Order: sequence, then C-alpha cells, then structure tokens
Amino acid sequence: MMRYTVTALICGAFLAAPLSAQTIWAPLQATPQEQQRPRGPALSSGTSATLRALDKMSGEVVELGLNVGATVGFGRLQIDLISCRYPTENPASDGFAFMEIRDAARDERLFRGWMVASSPALNALDHARYDIWVLRCQ
Repeated sequence: MMRYTVTALICGAFLAAPLSAQTIWAPLQATPQEQQRPRGPALSSGTSATLRALDKMSGEVVELGLNVGATVGFGRLQIDLISCRYPTENPASDGFAFMEIRDAARDERLFRGWMVASSPALNALDHARYDIWVLRCQ
C-alpha cells in the first residue's frame, strides 16, 4: 500500500509540473533584426523543366524535357512534374521543381518534393540505379 502511494505522489508531481508551466504565457516579440530580415528573390512559375537522368548500370545520361502536369518515363521510373519555379530577375540562375518519382514496376513512390537546380544533393532521389536532377525551369 505504501509503495502505491509513493508512486502516485511521484507521478502526480511530474504531471503537475508541465501544467503549471503552461499557465504562464507571453507572446514572443520580434526583434528589429527579424522584422527587417531580407527576403529571397521573387519567383515566377515556369511551364516546363529540363531534367537530367542517369542510369548508373548502363551509364546512359539523358536530358528530359517535361511540361508542368506531364509525366515522362525513364527506365522503370515515372516522373511527374507538379510545379516549376525560377527567380524572376534572373531566369537562368536557378530552378526549383516539385516532382513525384515512382517505380512503375513496383508501384512505389520513391520521391516527392522540391529539387533545386543549384543544389542537387540538397533534396535528391535516393535510388540504387537511377539519379534524376533538375537543370532549369522555363
């Protein structure tokens, strides 16, 4: 009986601490440096993208042109281009493509997300046989 009471007291103390901590709330105030933080470049939406695909087994390298909303196949992969964006001031500088890549043979999604042309390793397709990366958006 004594053991149960001690356990109940210890559990009660741990559970009550977070509740009391949550009663004190104050909104965070933005510092002047955060209020004047520089923004990135303005982006424009593209209608198509150029991708480069590599088959590591055969050494085949192919450039794929793909319109937004379209699907293209490469080996066992199906690549869907959902969105493409680029900096408005300098369209040739960088491209961002939101893609979904599926293994058609296994009906398995391998990748879904943004790929950045200037940093292909930042968010890359992780596949043993194939590499896909964005070159540019038009």
